[in-house]
Amino acid sequence: MHAEPQSEEPDGRARLSKRAVTDRALKLADADGLDTLTIRKLAQDLGVTPMALYWHFRSKEDLLEGVAERVWEEIDVNVDPAAPWPDQLAGLLRSLVSVLRAHPSAPRLVLEHEKRNEAALRATEITLGILRGAGFDPQYASEIARTALWTGITLVMSEPGYHPELSDEEHGEALRRNQIELAMLPAARYPRLIECAAPMSSCDDPEFHYQLGIEVFIDGVRAAAGRVAG
Repeated sequence: MHAEPQSEEPDGRARLSKRAVTDRALKLADADGLDTLTIRKLAQDLGVTPMALYWHFRSKEDLLEGVAERVWEEIDVNVDPAAPWPDQLAGLLRSLVSVLRAHPSAPRLVLEHEKRNEAALRATEITLGILRGAGFDPQYASEIARTALWTGITLVMSEPGYHPELSDEEHGEALRRNQIELAMLPAARYPRLIECAAPMSSCDDPEFHYQLGIEVFIDGVRAAAGRVAG
């Protein structure tokens, strides 16, 4: 992808490109949280006045939609058309999960903000194409495509110990308290919860969490395809 050219202000200063603004906004949101991201804070970080950013974004909501599009653009939608359709679908879901994991702010951005940008539309179109090719009618394909998006978001946000808003020290303390609370439950009533206190509280093997979640989803879609074909 070619970098967006930068034009100049009347005084000769380079005007920030839209991509440069959304790149920095995403980094700030990942570091400090979406709720703290404002036009004024972003402008200060970029060393410009807030008015310089209004050239691209009229409001914070407009900015967040631009950052959401920036997240969608990272998802790799290049599938191998010769691969079996379950592998194509799994590849898209793995890429979605990878992007959501890389950016702590991404799950909320994708969940809460406009999904009709070009990158999101392209990802949805390819997903629907895979599902239609697998034999699903438009209603089935649409429901499964929506569920795939929710599955990716849910996998990231349900990872045991997922607290992107906490510092490392706070995160460790929260995990420790949660595990102790489970371990201290009445043994006669909750033997399995006590047995599983550690894995229920934290995720020692995140890759297993995501691999299993994606496999369960794909197995379910594959089974649905068999029922539809039958």
